[in-house]
Amino acid sequence: MRKVISEVKEKLRAVLIFGPPGSGKGTQGKFLSSAGNHYHLSSGDIFRGLSPESPAGKVYHSYASEGKLVPDEITIEIWHHYVMGLIATNRYFPDEQLILLDGIPRTKHQAEILDSYVEVQKIILLESKSKDVLVQRLKRRALIERRFDDSDEKVLRSRMEIYEQETIPVLAHYPEEKIVRFDAELRPLEVLRDILTSLCEILS
Repeated sequence: MRKVISEVKEKLRAVLIFGPPGSGKGTQGKFLSSAGNHYHLSSGDIFRGLSPESPAGKVYHSYASEGKLVPDEITIEIWHHYVMGLIATNRYFPDEQLILLDGIPRTKHQAEILDSYVEVQKIILLESKSKDVLVQRLKRRALIERRFDDSDEKVLRSRMEIYEQETIPVLAHYPEEKIVRFDAELRPLEVLRDILTSLCEILS
């Protein structure tokens, strides 16, 4: 039977947002989606929102229930399925909007697979010289949002070390000229100002 809804074949124009826990990736993604009418997509939102009864949810939960990481190929497949759903239901318009990706790719292999689906325009890299600043931010957020997984300092510092170990190889996959670095220790609106100033041509 002929498909009524054809799948998008062109690569999606993407901006990647990288930064350690507490650097404000989600905050900046939301700001930029509002300011420039782009689509912010957090990988955490995708996987947390999967119904255990859906095909993707069954696969994801089969790994998660055993404490295993979802393989890179399946991670990107679930991501792609989700994005196609956004397009099919008129929530994301790839011809008009950039997709702001937060939390994906997490490994070099994911970045290699993702190349089949997206054309990375720029990479926003939120950096902090002080882990202490980020730890205090996360603890404050844990209290406000009742995110108790963010209240254990030992766990937080471990997550930051894992981020550093995983992210450096991922960034090495992309040309240095695509990476734009920002000081995550500034106030969120100051970071937003710097991003808009540097990337105005792409984001406008």
